[in-house]
Amino acid sequence: MPTLKDIENKIKAVKKTQQITKAMNMVAASRLRGAQSAMESFRPYAGKFAEVLGSLAERSGEGANPLLVPREEVKNVHILLCTSDRGLCGGFNTNLIRRAEKLMVEKQQPGATVSFTFFGKKGRSWGRKSQQTIVDEQVGIVGTQFGFDVAATAGRKLVESFLKGEFDEVHVVYAEFLSMAKQLPVVKQLLPIPPIEKVEEADKEEVGAYLPEHICEPSPEQLLGEMLPRNVYVQVYSALLETSTSEHAARMMAMDNATKACKDMLENLTLVYNKARQAAITAELMDIVGGAEALKG
Repeated sequence: MPTLKDIENKIKAVKKTQQITKAMNMVAASRLRGAQSAMESFRPYAGKFAEVLGSLAERSGEGANPLLVPREEVKNVHILLCTSDRGLCGGFNTNLIRRAEKLMVEKQQPGATVSFTFFGKKGRSWGRKSQQTIVDEQVGIVGTQFGFDVAATAGRKLVESFLKGEFDEVHVVYAEFLSMAKQLPVVKQLLPIPPIEKVEEADKEEVGAYLPEHICEPSPEQLLGEMLPRNVYVQVYSALLETSTSEHAARMMAMDNATKACKDMLENLTLVYNKARQAAITAELMDIVGGAEALKG
């Protein structure tokens, strides 16, 4: 049975851990508000951008721009994996890495190669450990305040590599923020840009009576040359915002669970301490009584 001193040390250590987890929970909650606000502000823009782009692409045809044309043979697949730079957020990074591994296995056909661009230290560490082909890496961005230029720089490299024939397909793996308790790993194809899904008749009542036909100048073909690369930037930026918000939410939940676990441990340790203290008092009383009886004899 542990001594009273050992139990006291454990109680002090758990109390310090509880203070740390509670502070990290508050920090994550504070950062979450800013990240969630930025994400929710950008979602309508991304949705409207996709709507306009789909209208232009439908009128121009799939062959209007090389970014819309699928390759006949896919040999080089590139994956953009978004993870966090720090841990202590539960299974957040593990789930993203598993989803990227699953996608990699699906795309590793005979003669095909898979390469990676990593946003976040956790993904980069996995890539180096598993000896993946790393084309680019960005750390210290996810989980902080970043601008559209970060996504534009990364997206521009992806578009240039796709046009040069270095990549036949480009996918992004990120965490979609659904709620405080649920962040879903998602795979989205960036290049070639998939066709925008048309609204079904049953769904028209929800989004409106009709989809507007946008009047544009100059021609749709010329506009697509400018808007299609920007669509890639928008998708990358949206993925980074979603991942950043999901990271803070996952860390907030993980630290909240850790704080509750510390509270349960303190209750159990206090109970053990009281039992040990009572046993020590009983042993001392027995020694006193035994000594008194011996003196009488």
